[in-house]
Amino acid sequence: MTEYLLLRLYGPLASWGEIAVGESRHSAVHPSKSALLGLLAAALGVERDDEVAQQALAQGYRFGIKLECIGTPLRDYHTVQSGVPPRKTRFRSRRQELAADKVGTLLSAREYRCDSLALVAVEALDQAPHSLEKLAEALRQPHFSLYLGRKSCPLALPLAPRVQGAESLRQVLDEVPWHSLLALLGHDPQQAWPTPTDRHALRPGQTRYYWEDGMQAGMSASFDSVRHDQPVSRRRWQFAPRRELVFLAGGKQP
Repeated sequence: MTEYLLLRLYGPLASWGEIAVGESRHSAVHPSKSALLGLLAAALGVERDDEVAQQALAQGYRFGIKLECIGTPLRDYHTVQSGVPPRKTRFRSRRQELAADKVGTLLSAREYRCDSLALVAVEALDQAPHSLEKLAEALRQPHFSLYLGRKSCPLALPLAPRVQGAESLRQVLDEVPWHSLLALLGHDPQQAWPTPTDRHALRPGQTRYYWEDGMQAGMSASFDSVRHDQPVSRRRWQFAPRRELVFLAGGKQP
């Protein structure tokens, strides 16, 4: 039997960053490993420039995800003022750019997911720097503010962290009960997810499972993919590729 730390991620907006090229900042439909590690680091009070502690977290835990609601996409456009360099020159620093006499604008786009709901299971490896119980306590009383990928995406409900043992990832994600989201918002936590009102408001569709190599999944992958979200250096914002397995419950690959 394996122990997992379970938590629920829900908010009106979430943004799970992908590779950023040019003016577009794309979002995946489900949480990235770097975002989940950032959530744990913020709860524990680990500074971003503390490379040793950040790498200990990155190498100490594996994650499995059950995506209950994929949410709807939102694309937000931003206009940013930028300096225009003199002909045949280039800015060497942001300070030089801000001091430029001539300014222009850049149009950038950021993607979000609206009303997405994900259940996350955290598995500790032998070299994990903190126990799952300590992580759960930190998530209940976080040191820094927690958010869903971006600072503009706060949590709408408590994470409800708990430690639970199970034979497989799917068992723990499927069998542990959760309260109705809308009932919680209405201060009636006795109703179980999903109620008819939950289904009408959030429209949960095809359930998707994601997990890392080495986890006892309890299901066969529909396919696998490569994500560039394994933190190498938070200070330099570098990430390595990793393999992620995916199971689409009762459906075909979209």
